Amino acid sequence: MSTTTEHTSDSEGPAGETPRPARLIHNEATTEIPVHLLFRDDPDPAPVPLRPAVVGRRQGTGEQPRLVGRTGPAGPRPVPAADPELVERPARALPGAAGVLAGACGIAGCLAGSWWAAAGPAQWAAYAGSGALGLLGFGGLTRGRTGRAWVLGLFGRYGGTVRRTGLLWVNPLTRRHRVDVRLRHWRSGSMPAGDGNGVALRVVVLVVWRVRDTARACLGVDDHEMYLRECVEAALVRVPVEVPDGGRAFVAAAGDALTRLVAADAAAVGLEVFSVRPVRVEYAPEVAEVMQRRRIAAMDAQQRSRMLTSVVDSVEDTVTRLTVRGLVDLDDYERKSLVRDLTVAFCVGRPQPGV
Repeated sequence: MSTTTEHTSDSEGPAGETPRPARLIHNEATTEIPVHLLFRDDPDPAPVPLRPAVVGRRQGTGEQPRLVGRTGPAGPRPVPAADPELVERPARALPGAAGVLAGACGIAGCLAGSWWAAAGPAQWAAYAGSGALGLLGFGGLTRGRTGRAWVLGLFGRYGGTVRRTGLLWVNPLTRRHRVDVRLRHWRSGSMPAGDGNGVALRVVVLVVWRVRDTARACLGVDDHEMYLRECVEAALVRVPVEVPDGGRAFVAAAGDALTRLVAADAAAVGLEVFSVRPVRVEYAPEVAEVMQRRRIAAMDAQQRSRMLTSVVDSVEDTVTRLTVRGLVDLDDYERKSLVRDLTVAFCVGRPQPGV
């Protein structure tokens, strides 16, 4: 009691005086906590503005900094960031005629040097120069194809991309990597997924994509095709997919969500994803038999419900017409008997579910 009385006098103060500011406890793992709110018995204490505090990491403990006052247990999903300096740019390429001409000149120089009667350093220099010219001319010849691109690298640095077609000449010292830039589609194998209730599924998806930035696709990731497959598998874990019998609208919505997730992840490596659509959805082998029985039971119950509704409507329509037209005059007992007989007749005359 003494502690409570003493604290009340400190927090509220004598009548007519301005209350002193609340004392606060500062803790490295919490926000500011008003001390007077911990012991007050008032149902509605005075609100005290609180501000979120970032807790710093304690030196030498290996503790990671935590953010107090976040909106949820996990922040927004980080999107892969692309290297701003790694952007596709055109490489220097000459027409193939220039390389052929240089190679021909090198061969002609070698032939002319062989006719040189006086052997000596000058003749060997002519041989070396003509041979180097021929090697540079013919060694740099390459063929550009429609839908293909050459990614060039010189001594470990990105040297540009050649998207031109036909006979071309590029620096023979560069390392060339051919990239398919056509519109491509990939039909995956059976991938694990789940529906909204967590039931295990196996999904086959069709991905339509192309390489938009050849520099990032070749140099930004080890294997851009494998990266795309991994992105699709990761998206299937996050997006629930429904079996087609449960509603094709759910499958279409799942395809849109998969397309957005995969396109956002693949954009960092220069891939442009147009669509990710489930083409086959089936239950996993471990739950397929159980779910099949459940679906058959649900379909049987639904069919029985429709049949019962149809029979009741037919009996009601028949009894109403007989009564309204004055064909029969029935009391309650006769009406019940007629309804029972008509119900039995209609049910016998209809095919039973599952037969």
